[in-house]
Amino acid sequence: MSHAIRRAGEPALDEPTVAALRAALTATAEEVVEAIIDEVPSYANALSGRMGGTIRRAVRTALGHYLDLASGKATGGDATGAAYELGRGEVRDGRSMDALLSAYRVGARVAWRCLAAGAVPAGLPAAEVAKFAELTFAYIDELSAASAAGHADELAARGRDRERHLEHLARELLAGASPDVLLASAQRAGWQVPVSLTVVLLPAAEARPAYRTLDPGALVLDDLPENAGALLVPDADRAHLLRQLTDRTAVVGPARPWTRACASYERAVRARSLSADIRDTESHLPELVLSADADAFADLRARALAPLRALPAATARRLEETLREWLLHQGRRDEAAAALYVHPQTVRYRMSQLRELFPDLASPHRVLELTLAVGLGAH
Repeated sequence: MSHAIRRAGEPALDEPTVAALRAALTATAEEVVEAIIDEVPSYANALSGRMGGTIRRAVRTALGHYLDLASGKATGGDATGAAYELGRGEVRDGRSMDALLSAYRVGARVAWRCLAAGAVPAGLPAAEVAKFAELTFAYIDELSAASAAGHADELAARGRDRERHLEHLARELLAGASPDVLLASAQRAGWQVPVSLTVVLLPAAEARPAYRTLDPGALVLDDLPENAGALLVPDADRAHLLRQLTDRTAVVGPARPWTRACASYERAVRARSLSADIRDTESHLPELVLSADADAFADLRARALAPLRALPAATARRLEETLREWLLHQGRRDEAAAALYVHPQTVRYRMSQLRELFPDLASPHRVLELTLAVGLGAH
């Protein structure tokens, strides 16, 4: 409370003056409302209809309470409480504090003009008029401060609520909730639904610092298993996203329709478990495909390369390496030799051995099996 309003028991106006001002209170309130409508565009519609009646009553109540203060019959607590709630209401109605503070300034000016016009004829001495002015503007300052506090508190509360809703949405996305559930959560969080989401997996400590550099529509979690964090980036420009994450230990999953973000997350998790060197999962699709079912891949290698098991280990390894390069270079002997750092004749000799071990080497099905079995080297 300001010093002027704290002196609740010390009247600024005598009873005859207060009575004269009360008689003009309704007209004064109406002038205040009309001036606000004319001078503060944000309230042009808010002060019409039922809302207009509510605000007119509120203005009359505030002026009446002010006169109680001026006569020493009340403290400012009730008025500032109402002003605090008014500030919160502005947030709910989607307005900033600028409009409300403008309304207070207009209201103070008009109310002072009207009340002073009634106080002087009622016999208030000129010296007391100055004190009356001080009390008037101190009262408005208190109401403005209380409304600003209410506005700030409501914004903060809404920010915390929205953050909780966004976090809940992120968890549902990673868990693969149904589209209907996801859409309801997105609407509750006030989140603009994108076409796609790309999940980035990174250490928990890096999640929020990285999040602050991304699109404001991105979602973040920093408490996933194994001390991991995740970013869910909407409609990402992949090349740009990878550049943004250059200095971070991140694994970037594929872009997926936003309701299937869980697929992007699962691939990023699997890529991280496969190798610490993978950053862009799209650049490692063969490894990811062949590691999708480790047992099946082991069985495929064992069956496809069974003819090599009867050979000494060193010989089997050299032949497998040669077979790999020969298959990957589509039988081009010189290129295979260059990759192996051997003479082309060495490749020719080894391939003659391999054709004896694999008589059906020209079969498309055998080529497919062997390519998969040796394509990534020995595992």
